[in-house]
Amino acid sequence: MGAWRGTRRGRRTVAVAGLVVLAGGAAVACQPGGLGSATVAYTTDQTATAALEHRHVDVNWLTCTGSYRDGGGRGGTPAPTATVVSVDCQGETDDRRKIVVTGLVTKAVDGACVRGDLKATVDGRQVFHVSGLGDCSAGPGPTYRPPTPGQPKPTVTVTVTRTVWPVPGK
Repeated sequence: MGAWRGTRRGRRTVAVAGLVVLAGGAAVACQPGGLGSATVAYTTDQTATAALEHRHVDVNWLTCTGSYRDGGGRGGTPAPTATVVSVDCQGETDDRRKIVVTGLVTKAVDGACVRGDLKATVDGRQVFHVSGLGDCSAGPGPTYRPPTPGQPKPTVTVTVTRTVWPVPGK
């Protein structure tokens, strides 16, 4: 099999998988009545990176995951009464030292702040242990609003970028 054979299908599969993950994350993030684990993970990533860099830690990358605790559904599934999301972040500094941020989040304002109990270490040395990160007085991001009867429902727009390479000799 040549180097280009099957590549288009592979790229298509990866693109479709990415869209499924995004759609799933959006559904959880818009859950009314509780914290969204995807929102908490994203917001912790953003605010922890800013807090580390404020403390002169050169963050190369940081990625966070969130899972439900107290009141959450089985196996990390969302429940309307979820009040605590456990967050775990792993990353690396520019000079390849290991970054770990962990904690329990009780409040999150999309992209702006998280509140709870959060601790960050770089190569095992504690950089911060705080009850919150970010600015919770900032306005929240998009909010879930149930559809009003008789009103048109929002539609989903998916943008797909395709790169078409010219085939020499054709």
